Amino acid sequence: MSMKRAHRFKAGHGRASMPAGGLVTAVAPVVIECKGLWIGWTGLYDFEPGTPIPEADPKDNAPTAGLLSKQIIPVHIDRKEFEDYYNGCCNGTIWPLFHSMPDRAVFQAKTWKAYCAVNTKFAESTLQALRKILDDLDREGKTNVTPIIWIHDYQLLTAATYIRHKCEQENLRCRLAFFLHIPFPAWDLMRLFPWDDQILQGMLAFDFVGFHIEDYCLNFIDCCCRRLGCRVDRNNMLVELAGRTVQVNALPIGIPFDRFVKMAETAPQSIKDIHKVKVILGVDRLDYTKGLVHRIKAFERLLENHPEYSEKVRFLQVSVPSRTDVQEYKQLKDEMDQLIGRINGRFSVPNWSPIRYIYGSLTQDKLASLYRDSAVALVTPLRDGMNLVAKEYVACQIREPGVLILSPFAGAGGLMHEALLVNPYELDLAANTIHRALTMSLDERELRMTQLRNREQSLDVNHWMRSCLSAMGALKSEDGENDLMTKKKLQLNVDDFDLYLSNHIEGALKLSLILDYDGTLSPVTSHPDLAQLSEETRRILERLANMSDLNVAIISGRSLKNLMEMVNIKQITYAGSHGLEILHPDGSKFVHPIPAEFDKKLTDLMKRLQDKVCHDGAWVENKGMLLTFHYRETPAHLQESIEEKASEIFFDAGFIPHKGSMAIEAKPPVNWDQGRASIHILRTTYGVDWSERVRVIYAGNEEAMTALRGIACTFRVDSSPLVQTDADFRLAGPDAVFTMLRWVEKQMHKRTPPMSRSTSLTTATQNELKKNLNNWQNTIHSQMSFEDPKAGEDKEKRDSDTRSSVQIF
Repeated sequence: MSMKRAHRFKAGHGRASMPAGGLVTAVAPVVIECKGLWIGWTGLYDFEPGTPIPEADPKDNAPTAGLLSKQIIPVHIDRKEFEDYYNGCCNGTIWPLFHSMPDRAVFQAKTWKAYCAVNTKFAESTLQALRKILDDLDREGKTNVTPIIWIHDYQLLTAATYIRHKCEQENLRCRLAFFLHIPFPAWDLMRLFPWDDQILQGMLAFDFVGFHIEDYCLNFIDCCCRRLGCRVDRNNMLVELAGRTVQVNALPIGIPFDRFVKMAETAPQSIKDIHKVKVILGVDRLDYTKGLVHRIKAFERLLENHPEYSEKVRFLQVSVPSRTDVQEYKQLKDEMDQLIGRINGRFSVPNWSPIRYIYGSLTQDKLASLYRDSAVALVTPLRDGMNLVAKEYVACQIREPGVLILSPFAGAGGLMHEALLVNPYELDLAANTIHRALTMSLDERELRMTQLRNREQSLDVNHWMRSCLSAMGALKSEDGENDLMTKKKLQLNVDDFDLYLSNHIEGALKLSLILDYDGTLSPVTSHPDLAQLSEETRRILERLANMSDLNVAIISGRSLKNLMEMVNIKQITYAGSHGLEILHPDGSKFVHPIPAEFDKKLTDLMKRLQDKVCHDGAWVENKGMLLTFHYRETPAHLQESIEEKASEIFFDAGFIPHKGSMAIEAKPPVNWDQGRASIHILRTTYGVDWSERVRVIYAGNEEAMTALRGIACTFRVDSSPLVQTDADFRLAGPDAVFTMLRWVEKQMHKRTPPMSRSTSLTTATQNELKKNLNNWQNTIHSQMSFEDPKAGEDKEKRDSDTRSSVQIF
């Protein structure tokens, strides 16, 4: 399946047609041959869902002629939504920013919201098609066939986020691939985008991400590393997020070279005075990124510096109308008209004008004729993803060769080395380069053009398509494998943490490790009681806890008693209920005061949840100071509705629902969270001047990231690629955390030999730990209890089990 926003299906005279651009020429034959699907916008605001797409004209020679109506899936977008999505976000924000023109970018929340909404519409249409394809494949017994979803360009950067989430939720097999046809900006530009993390995460939801040139790949990889904290391999162009490795490739697109050669061979001559006047040709969309104003001013500078070119050269600029309803483009057209008029008025003579300007579209045959007969092609964008005009000009040079002048700021500028490269911002240099092209000897022109043509013929659009399909794993390799992407994985090892932590802990007198429990030290499971520490993790925590210059704290949403039972390691600081209750190894205690009315409100909330939504595997966990509604075991198709109902109950009961991984938590109305609790632990462990002597490593959930940002090295531990975080880095799960603990142990052994804690910290035996635990539970019960005094249970039983779980199936 191929998804592309820009190709419109226009119904006219009972037939459907698509513009045959470079991408359509490349992709459409593959979709036709593989009997795939093409998902796109119709170009019609009044298109009614369910309206059949007319069949293409069988006499049409376009590459889309064989694409059947049943292979086209239209996506409906209404006019207002399209305006905010396309002109607002796509062209008002992403286009200028990605083309390194941030001063032209406008950032608005409403247009970003429309962008995400339209991407979701494309994603939903794609998922609907995918489900049908998989049903058909399964009925045919082709359960080993994995469909490929190939999404194109900057208009659909977040669609894969929704697709991957649903595919994982519903266990739908597919492979996701993406290709960006415009530049990808450097980190210092990308960080200007207020929702840059969502863009990057959307792109990392793919298995394969393609760009035209290596510079764009490295920009993307750098942004993923610096903004999302992803592990990256720049040599092999790999990015790891949430345990998934994404392959990044540089695959420069080509053109249908032979097709342009044939057009050039048959196209009639369109420049009448070709033997008297040398033509300098420019062909572009009317867009500020194309450098049209700079180009015309450079030609004016040529005429100023070289008056001998009067009546001997002509600049022919073809400008294809673009986004004519946008004010900025209207202003550009007016500026072009005035500039060309001024130059023609200044230099024209009765039988000659220096500039001929065509504002409109030309047929491909007409363009091929102009390419063929022009002495110089001036392709000088200020920024461009690739620019196929340069390649088309080269393909059409079948007679006496001309000269290609190319901007280094186009993707083609780094690949077409034999062209004359010129910085379009430097007018004198550009004028001198045009002069050099006009006076270049035939031998040099032939040498340069021959090499350019040979490369473009071998690296044509078919080669690009094969390279993309191979990178996606859609083509078999020489060894018979067809899943090339799975051959490259970023395996986490101990040495990886040198990059993350070496500078952070260097010179520190003390090191503090603050770790969450569920999902960080232990895997997320269907029931909290199943989330056990692995023996390897337990042993390394025991060794770390006994080092004299290192302190370990474990903080969790579990009750303090349950957390201590699950971990059961001496010399560790335990913080339960997200830090509302803290116990240090020396027996010192902390309990955050809770409003008296909270106890009854929480009990009422638990009863309402049990009555209304505790079904289909959903249940309520009473944690003492907290309450959590779990729906991990609820069937996937019911999860969204049960989450909405539970959230409504939380709100109605006066609670703000805190959503976690398939769970919703009720917390007391106090200004306290894991971040503030972590700082409290550091202050009470090391003193008020702790920041001068202690370095902190935190691994866990998002609650503590904001409070610890800048004062700790933070790791968000989560296997979901959809999670947004303020953490410095990301780890996929407990195995990655274990690797990090191994690195810490290795570094601590380098500093000093393993030592036991001082006597003041090691006198607490296992019996004393249990004694502290019992005393601590009495303290908690003296402040709050969820037990019903009329239930007839004795106090001893209440004290021995403050955590009650209710599971209803």
